[in-house]
Amino acid sequence: MTVRLSCLVVLLIGLALPVPGWADDTPAAVPVDDAHVLVLGRISDDPKAHFEQLKPLLDYVVPRLADVGIREGRILMAKDPQQMASYLRRGRVDWITETAGTAMVMHERAGAVPLVLTERDGTSHYHSLFFARRDSGLGSLDELAGHSVAFQRPSSTSAYFVPAAAMLDRGLVLEMLLSPMDHAGADSVGYLFARSELNISTWVHKRLVDVGVMSNLDWDNPRRMPPAFKDDLVVIGKTHEFPRAVELVRANMDPRVRERLREVLMAAADDPAAGDAMKRFFGTTRFLAIDAASMQALDRVAAGVGRVRADVE
Repeated sequence: MTVRLSCLVVLLIGLALPVPGWADDTPAAVPVDDAHVLVLGRISDDPKAHFEQLKPLLDYVVPRLADVGIREGRILMAKDPQQMASYLRRGRVDWITETAGTAMVMHERAGAVPLVLTERDGTSHYHSLFFARRDSGLGSLDELAGHSVAFQRPSSTSAYFVPAAAMLDRGLVLEMLLSPMDHAGADSVGYLFARSELNISTWVHKRLVDVGVMSNLDWDNPRRMPPAFKDDLVVIGKTHEFPRAVELVRANMDPRVRERLREVLMAAADDPAAGDAMKRFFGTTRFLAIDAASMQALDRVAAGVGRVRADVE
């Protein structure tokens, strides 16, 4: 018997993008008691683009879960972590894909359970780098008091949560600045959000801030760190390694569905039929088991996120 797949995107109130066929976020749109439906969720500021990235993998997965009762797939977008946590707690979303920092926020707020690691573009783990101009006189993180740092955005794992936690671990006090023209106190480190890695590298190079942070992958990406800038910059510190991305499921998901989903995802890299879907799923190359070292790294990220939220935000 052919398994029918129906994918429904639910556009949230507050994300009023005029996409025909998208329903409002109402209980009738996504029933909470449809045991045969697998709902894949995403925190999104661009629902249309993310739908195109999510749908192919959902189309691949759903027929392979027919033996545990799944016959249909849907996609539900959330506008922010608070909304996604609510969906997870209420059983509105079954499965989400996230970076390590936000994944641990979902674990803390909604009990979401890490299922597998997500390897993207051949990389399963990475770390954050701190950098400054070569002529700045800065040589280590211990010298940052009285200086300024550019993060990317408040939801970034590699360019906010993890490096901010590393600074707190060194006893540094973080103070939000009003603009690049503002100055930190002598005993604190001023910080701003630059919104993109290219802005971070530009701000440091142009001396708008003293230090920038980004992942080692972005540091090696010429579109985010132009070679002309990089020649004038120097790395002054780095963080521990942590998983690049994680697939999570809601805490009360049917164990049979959870384990079958894990099996399907981990086998997908060896199935030619999954190739295009995985590539479109944020450049995924493999799904990997969460080993003890990776779980320890996620626990460390979770502790760091908690400290940043308590001491900085």
